[in-house]
Amino acid sequence: MHFEEKGAYTGEVSARMIESIGATHVIIGHSERRKYFKESSEQLFEKVNLALDNELVPIFCCGESLEEREKGIHFDVIKKQLEEVVFKLKESEFSNVIIAYEPVWAIGTGKTATTKQAEEMLAFIRGLIKDRYSKDVAEDSYLLYGGSCNDKNAAELFACPDVDGGLIGGAALDLEKFLKIIYAA
Repeated sequence: MHFEEKGAYTGEVSARMIESIGATHVIIGHSERRKYFKESSEQLFEKVNLALDNELVPIFCCGESLEEREKGIHFDVIKKQLEEVVFKLKESEFSNVIIAYEPVWAIGTGKTATTKQAEEMLAFIRGLIKDRYSKDVAEDSYLLYGGSCNDKNAAELFACPDVDGGLIGGAALDLEKFLKIIYAA
């Protein structure tokens, strides 16, 4: 979704266009958009607000690179991504946002975070939400895991206390496999 309400932005899709076809959710902040289209935190904040203004549920993506994980700064990276965008929202606004943790090193690579890594990061995110807003908001927040979640690992990932579901990419292209993921939830 583009960060402007309207205008001549060939190749971009407006919030109104998304809403007009019956969509209710929009992915914002995906690592590929950040990397290839150089989307800044300021633009992502504008997008989140525009989505909320148009009654779309923003699915805000956050994730670290392999280099950031190996340096041990992955928690700092995620905290910064959240603070620069969705943690600027008022509690009533934030309550309408879904957070998707997608480690960049696991997107489309066939690699996935271990169950322990996914749960550890989503528990960390839930703790940040509690610190920023409240325990109730943290408990009511919907947190997704999205790095190469597939029919083989979905049940184990979704069994984690802080993994509320998955943001599924390529695995959704095979109906039989996608149904297994759905049933795993």
